[in-house]
Amino acid sequence: MFEANIAILLIVCLITLVAIGVHIAIALGMTSALGIFLVTGADSYAFNTVQRMLAATAYEAIREFVFAVIPLFLLMGEFISKSGTVTDVYRGLNRLLRRLPGRLGIATVLGNALFSFVTGVSIASAATFSRIAYPEMKRFGYHPGFALGTVAGSSCLGMLIPPSVLMIVWGILTEQSIGQLFAGGILPGLMLTSMFIMYVFAMAILKPSVVGVGVVQNPAAIADAGEEAPEVSTSQFLISLFGIVAVIVAVLGGIWFGIFSPTEGAGAGAFIGLVLALLKGMKFRDFIDAVLSVGKTSAPILLLLVAASLYSRTLAMTGMANAIESLFIGSGMEPWMIIAVMVLIWFALGMIIDSISIMLLTAAIFSPIAIQLGYDPIAFAIIAIIAIEAGLLTPPFGLLVYTVKSAIQDIDPTMNVMTIFKSSIPYWIIMLIAMALLVRFPEIATLLPNALFP
Repeated sequence: MFEANIAILLIVCLITLVAIGVHIAIALGMTSALGIFLVTGADSYAFNTVQRMLAATAYEAIREFVFAVIPLFLLMGEFISKSGTVTDVYRGLNRLLRRLPGRLGIATVLGNALFSFVTGVSIASAATFSRIAYPEMKRFGYHPGFALGTVAGSSCLGMLIPPSVLMIVWGILTEQSIGQLFAGGILPGLMLTSMFIMYVFAMAILKPSVVGVGVVQNPAAIADAGEEAPEVSTSQFLISLFGIVAVIVAVLGGIWFGIFSPTEGAGAGAFIGLVLALLKGMKFRDFIDAVLSVGKTSAPILLLLVAASLYSRTLAMTGMANAIESLFIGSGMEPWMIIAVMVLIWFALGMIIDSISIMLLTAAIFSPIAIQLGYDPIAFAIIAIIAIEAGLLTPPFGLLVYTVKSAIQDIDPTMNVMTIFKSSIPYWIIMLIAMALLVRFPEIATLLPNALFP
């Protein structure tokens, strides 16, 4: 009973700290330290115990070789982004699809899917394609909300299609194979990409005005969009496309076929990305900016993982994880209902905190429950990642929407955030449908892992 009271106290403290704006890593650390202090007796020896556990957890967490995966994959994405390869591929796809209705929207979805294979962060995809795709769509008379909704919605693919930072973090927290998680994300990622393309195509057919058909162009709006994007030659497009495919095949293929570990694959990917960027004319200043950007992104993630490791130990000491598991299992609800409750919790958390923080708070608790219910751990991980990413499209603090708004501030300063939120709703619904399909047909996520890792 004493430990149950401590568990409740820790949950209340954690929610309170997050609600008043304390950084999630600090909130996790403070809550964990308090829990260890109370469980060990709240006396003078407890302080020494807290210190030892903090030191041991930090050391054990950071010394793990697998943690190098995060900055290395981020560095690969930064190098390829700085090289201009993504821009060439987007413009090449746009030219190839010129006979299709809604071609710019479809090119944006396809471009985001390809970029997802070389970056692990949805925010990077959102920021990149807001600056590349939106001016073009604005120039051709696309409805601004529809255009930005397409950018925000399709940027979610960045966390589902490997190499995904969320998959790496999930694998670390739940002690699952990162290679298997990468394989598990391929077919769901392609499925979601296809569903996004079908939506854009259907809107172009049913409501042509949203893709600029029949819209009288306003010269001022065309001028605001900036200079017309230069045509990319066929050779430039093919070289850039070949470069991205080469990175995908070398890195993911090498991991799946046992040539090297995920960490070694990340290193190889970063090297290939650097070579590609140098061949495309990347300057030394861009190289420094890429390294600094990765440091700014990965350092907070690693700090969060240390705090999450300590938080997991505290959960085990207080028995809170077991109590929550017993609550769900003994509730009498059908398994799909329990998964639905988890998804609702992820949606709610997505309104107030970032995706990695959501995963740190819930993965260690929800994953064992799903396994107890009979769900495949790979399929459940993919469902979780889609749900967490969908939460980042929901108001009032949908991080992806605010990233898009920030990226186009100089292009369209009058754009309302709520317009982007409303236009992202169809993509949110499509992601919900994808989750339902994975719950009903987990083979979509498990087919490749079972084939590659028998």
